Amino acid sequence: MRLNHTVEFYERMEVKYDFSKGQCRREMTLTEAFAELEDYVDVSDPDLDLPNLVHLLQTAEAIRKDGHPDWMQLVGLLHDIGKIMFLWGSREEGQESGADGQQWSLGGDTFVVGCEIPDCVVFPQFNKLNPDMQNPKLNTAHGMYEAHCGLDALKFAWGHDEYAWRMLVANNTSIPQAGLDMVRYHSAYPMHDKGAYKHLLKPEDEERLEWITIFNKYDLYTKVRCRVKIMI
Repeated sequence: MRLNHTVEFYERMEVKYDFSKGQCRREMTLTEAFAELEDYVDVSDPDLDLPNLVHLLQTAEAIRKDGHPDWMQLVGLLHDIGKIMFLWGSREEGQESGADGQQWSLGGDTFVVGCEIPDCVVFPQFNKLNPDMQNPKLNTAHGMYEAHCGLDALKFAWGHDEYAWRMLVANNTSIPQAGLDMVRYHSAYPMHDKGAYKHLLKPEDEERLEWITIFNKYDLYTKVRCRVKIMI
């Protein structure tokens, strides 16, 4: 993952998965999308080897049990739906399904590309393998960003989070900003869990991080081997 996530890769995926002007790869209902995820197993997840759809249902149910609003329950159900990129991705792009598939651009913790990768990222000894870290314009604390440019100006390593956010926005979702932030940044653990990138965030971004942190306890701590029963 560290070797491949560069500014160039992000921009290439941004073009490939562009939703502007009504572009899409395939139109489907949420039920159809979930059917595609029934057999998808996230090999980067050390906590669960069940299909990703089971995790989505467990997350949504835990949020419901704790009395959170409907929109947050929906976020729990949808937050990993971006992994459906495996339908259009390739091995070279790290977007494969299957136990031996390359999934470095589907799952895993994300970090900001275009600036120094912080040591709080898991396995920081591999940071130096990132090609951008050899570029003096991109390997400093600020890199290609201005100080306190704000969360929305940052480009995070491309993955299911970014794709899902773009898909929801393109479909004119009614999910509020807090929910969209949960979708887009829930894998950005160096930021919301370790406190990285404070020098790039705006003061008002702090409240946004609080919402992401609230959501993440459901994303992390609801993974059990029992399956959720669905009553129709």
